[in-house]
Amino acid sequence: MKFSTKAEYGLRAMVNLASAFPGVKNVKEISEEEGISLKYLERLVGVLRKNKLIKSFKGKQGGYVLVRKPESIKVGEIIEILEGPIAPTKCESCCIENKCSSSFVWIKLGKEIKKTLDGIRLSNLM
Repeated sequence: MKFSTKAEYGLRAMVNLASAFPGVKNVKEISEEEGISLKYLERLVGVLRKNKLIKSFKGKQGGYVLVRKPESIKVGEIIEILEGPIAPTKCESCCIENKCSSSFVWIKLGKEIKKTLDGIRLSNLM
């Protein structure tokens, strides 16, 4: 299983915001501090805002802020918002219904990956 830059950069942006919490940071600051393309980061924060992990403020002092405390945000939650469901394979119904011989492995692996990622809080990464 390999995560894309969406997960990597989105998580870095969220840690950056967590470090400033409850303060507000603009996307340009985060882009410069994390070395992430401004345009790419704008798309990622749009997804995070749409999924209610961050909120935005307009104006000269505007920017983004976490909607919850860093200790209440799971890394797994962030990754699933950016990447989609955490699954080691792209099995359709066969694995879900235990119809293929290897389904036990993929189901168990998916649950363990999710459990591990959900066990890590944003505050653990600051």
